[in-house]
Amino acid sequence: MPGPRGGPLRGGFTLIEVMITVAIVGILAAIALPNYSDYVTRSRIIQATSALSDARQKTEQLFLDTRTYVGNCTAAAAAASATITAFTITCPASTVSTYTLQADGVGPMTNFQYQIDETGAKTTSGTPAGWGKPNPNNCWAIRKSGECT
Repeated sequence: MPGPRGGPLRGGFTLIEVMITVAIVGILAAIALPNYSDYVTRSRIIQATSALSDARQKTEQLFLDTRTYVGNCTAAAAAASATITAFTITCPASTVSTYTLQADGVGPMTNFQYQIDETGAKTTSGTPAGWGKPNPNNCWAIRKSGECT
């Protein structure tokens, strides 16, 4: 079959078609990658807050058996920390009648820190640059905007 100049018609793509395709893929990647990164960060935060809630429940159950938080808080924190990878759950303060459970970010989550105490008071601190200031009310910030649960 003759081409536009009388020569044979060749199959393939023109440089313009390839450049348009590359531009479209680049635009889609520029939109998708930051959103995916935020999604992964939020999922890790949910794992940490769920682990803190589980550790709090376990601490309260152990308190009913022993009538003290000393030791029980640390055991519950260690059990909860074993289930997640992006945070470490610890019990930095416990007495007979009070405790504080804390989730500290590890690796890419380094600047995130969440706490809960025996009264159920939740606090967020150490959120990295680019994340909004958390709501000071009794909650854990889980989104860039500072939105809480």
